[in-house]
Amino acid sequence: MLFSKDNALHFTYDSEHVQIEPWGPNALRVRATKWHILPAENWALTITPPNSSPSISIHDDHAEIANGSITATVSSRGKIIIQNAKGERILEEYQRNRVDVEDPKCSALLVDAREFKPLLGGDYHLTYRLESVDRKEKIYGMGQYQQSFLDLKGLDLEMAQRNSQASVPFMLSSLGYGMLWNNPAVGRAVLGKNIMSFEAQSTKVLDYWIVAGDTPAQIVEAYADVTGKVPMMPEYGLGFWQCKLRYQTQEELLDVAREYRKRNLPLDVIVVDFFHWPKQGEWKFDPTYWEDPDAMIKELQSMNIELLVSIWPTVDKRSENYDYMLEHGMLIRQDRGLRVAMDFQGDTVHADFTNPAAREFVWKTAKKNYYDKGVKLFWLDEAEPEYNVYDFDIYRYHSGTVLSTGNAYPVDYARAFYEGMVKDGKQKDVCNLIRCAWAGSQRFGTLLWSGDIASSWGSFRDQFAAGLNVGIAGIPWWTTDIGGFHGGNPKHPEFRELCTRWFQYGCFCPVFRLHGHREPMQPQHGTTGGATCISGAPNEVWSYGAECYEIMKKYLFLRERLRPYVRELMTQAHEKGTPVIRTLFFEFPEDEKCWEIEDQYLFGSKYLVAPVLYKGMEKREVYLPKGAKWRRFDDGEVKDAEEVEGGKTVEVECPLAVMPVFERV
Repeated sequence: MLFSKDNALHFTYDSEHVQIEPWGPNALRVRATKWHILPAENWALTITPPNSSPSISIHDDHAEIANGSITATVSSRGKIIIQNAKGERILEEYQRNRVDVEDPKCSALLVDAREFKPLLGGDYHLTYRLESVDRKEKIYGMGQYQQSFLDLKGLDLEMAQRNSQASVPFMLSSLGYGMLWNNPAVGRAVLGKNIMSFEAQSTKVLDYWIVAGDTPAQIVEAYADVTGKVPMMPEYGLGFWQCKLRYQTQEELLDVAREYRKRNLPLDVIVVDFFHWPKQGEWKFDPTYWEDPDAMIKELQSMNIELLVSIWPTVDKRSENYDYMLEHGMLIRQDRGLRVAMDFQGDTVHADFTNPAAREFVWKTAKKNYYDKGVKLFWLDEAEPEYNVYDFDIYRYHSGTVLSTGNAYPVDYARAFYEGMVKDGKQKDVCNLIRCAWAGSQRFGTLLWSGDIASSWGSFRDQFAAGLNVGIAGIPWWTTDIGGFHGGNPKHPEFRELCTRWFQYGCFCPVFRLHGHREPMQPQHGTTGGATCISGAPNEVWSYGAECYEIMKKYLFLRERLRPYVRELMTQAHEKGTPVIRTLFFEFPEDEKCWEIEDQYLFGSKYLVAPVLYKGMEKREVYLPKGAKWRRFDDGEVKDAEEVEGGKTVEVECPLAVMPVFERV
């Protein structure tokens, strides 16, 4: 049965109920369930859109709902087709059965578009199938994956959080639409050339949001309007961040900060990474190795350097807070087996950040021990529930099986600190470094970093696609471990080349941050607390030899000269949701060549960046998009550069000291 109610189009048949309603300009929200009523959660769609008056018409064999430039048609048998203002199909359900013999795709295959398989406990294993309406379609977004593909069409993507993988299931299509799979369940997206499908391993509802737009910018900004935007990046987020695996003592960290100032080098943030605490779940400095944090923070602030402190969500069973958190239901629960989520440096359980009481308790503890002392930034590490995920009831939103959880955990983790900082500190410009993200994480000041990646050229190339796609997926604040995390010896010429090229690229990323677990390991300081978690080799800019130091130094000062421009880009991200780093087609959608380029990007709209992604490369080709004039910029010291009309490919020299950058005239 097709009918109209409350500004929405409804279809019901047997136990299934489908509802299509306007959700912002030129956009629709589509939901379906086999429960008696639609679940109340809006998940990522937390920003109430302006009221719309859709056009709804009911006919004998179909019904339509139109909202601006988007129209959904539902057949009398429930098949959905969505078109843009030109009448072009942008989405069509893949249905192969004989329910409707008048459907030209009637088939004996007996495949449903919306397949709900019941699970014990009341949830469903959901598979949603779509036609691939154009084999030339290109798809971008979907979050951060460790692969070299920028165009995702034809790929199989796990929708789950892992170390270095962030599932943010919004995709942008070259056909002129954007689609959010609005379901935090662990699942899978297959963006095939024959069939596209989205899978949720345990859920009660199919829920997605789709928008039609004339340009990629319109689509991405419309998505930000309904899921939220980042706050304004604090001023200290615009410059350079110094980090290594772990500064083991207060004096070691201060010596590094003092050396930066002694050399008159720019430095905005320095990081106290993990195991600076006595035990996991105590969220405070270990006084054995950090004897006077108040004095340390005051000295750093006198040098105009902010301190970032790592926070883990794990609670050691021996820690001072474990019994209290257990008694008050603040820890995740096991579905079976022992209540141990991780056994790294102790038997630990994650705090349950879906519980408001847990969020408040952890924030108040961190506030007392860090924030009130002057710490303004928090590194929310280990955000992904990758350890024994199938054995733990991490999410309580669904009453069904554990697999209905999975992906929204980083949202609640960041939310704990964002809401605490805004409420208690009246600080609106919040920046939280976090390993994973989901749709909507950006609202809570989430700076996503790409996790514990390898120190290799292949891994470097993977970050190129990861950063661009996650920006399209609505997370404009993004950074990567310059040089990679795993391995790399600063004394080896091969690694020095890689790290220098990565450093040049990092200068033109949203956040410019040097981090890594360098070889060889350093001596252990002490025997108690976190001392057994020793650290790697030095990882400061002067650790890579004289030649690399001079190159890195040049790019440090270049980032400082770009600071007003970076601030402008952060304002755009805050106000519109616009990515800071952008694919070429984002700015030049009419140039077909820009949809093909996968080794260049734009830093905002002004700078065309062509990173050197291969060992030993000293020449490379750069495509200059149509519709603009370009001149060589590189490190900002190019003199009397010739203006070049766009629409052509040029070959440029790129010795180690130079990464090709062109400025839009």
